[in-house]
Amino acid sequence: MVEELLTAAAGVGTAVVVYVGAAARVVKQYERGVVFRFGRLLPQVRGPGFTMIVPVIDRLHKVNLQIVTMPVPAQEGITRDNVTVRVDAVVYFKVVDAAEALVRVEDYRFAVSQMAQTSLRSIIGKSDLDDLLSNREKLNQGLELMLDSPAIGWGVQIDRVEIKDVSLPETMKRSMARQAEADRERRARVINADAELQASKKLAEAAGVMSDQPAALQLRLLQTVVAVAAEKNSTLVLPFPVELLRFLERAAQNQPGAADHGHMARPEAPRAPTERFEDPLPRLPGEPGASLPEPLDDTLTGPPVDPDPEPRLGP
Repeated sequence: MVEELLTAAAGVGTAVVVYVGAAARVVKQYERGVVFRFGRLLPQVRGPGFTMIVPVIDRLHKVNLQIVTMPVPAQEGITRDNVTVRVDAVVYFKVVDAAEALVRVEDYRFAVSQMAQTSLRSIIGKSDLDDLLSNREKLNQGLELMLDSPAIGWGVQIDRVEIKDVSLPETMKRSMARQAEADRERRARVINADAELQASKKLAEAAGVMSDQPAALQLRLLQTVVAVAAEKNSTLVLPFPVELLRFLERAAQNQPGAADHGHMARPEAPRAPTERFEDPLPRLPGEPGASLPEPLDDTLTGPPVDPDPEPRLGP
């Protein structure tokens, strides 16, 4: 009798161990357990830790609640200003409702990936090239809103969307490089011109001060000589007093006839003698170069004779 009781107890214990082994489940901290009983979803989601299910009847599905980093393949499109670009991005999302993620969509990862690719193509077509290169924060926010709207119904929350890289054609890269170089050159010229303007104003002020104190110009000349001598070169500097130049200039202006002396006409160069060649052969009248006959003197020939005399009537 005792042996039968011990055997029965051992059999019950074995059955209990087998049942517990088949029904026991462990859910990790970053997971949630969704139970289907006879294919029907149970409303209670199992939290992290040890949990029990009915063997053979229940099915436990674990859903990861960690943030998923999903790279979006590079998408090629045409921007609004007709430039062909390739843009790739990264999507960060997580599951906020484990039951909805399993029931509403077949594969929420694949669904989010396809939605991200289509949304990225749409963003490329609606944006300009300058926006893709310089205004990425606004594009990221717009892309996040486009993904988050349908993902809410799947139990998925879009945490962040980032555009990684924008690939441009080589011709466009060269054009942008030339544009940037021209812009830098323009700014350099503007800065140089501004510096020249400021320097000219300061030089004009310095000239006004030196005109009031002529000795200041001589001191400046001596400073220049000292600066040249400090270079240890073979340059020979001969300082010439500026006042002496001004004295000579005033003396030249006050000299009588100085104005005419500066404007004297230069003597003309002697002209080469021209020789006159005579044609030894006489030319007939009417030929090129023939001279007209000289009229005869009236004293030798007498009065002119009328070629067609009219007869006179009279006695």
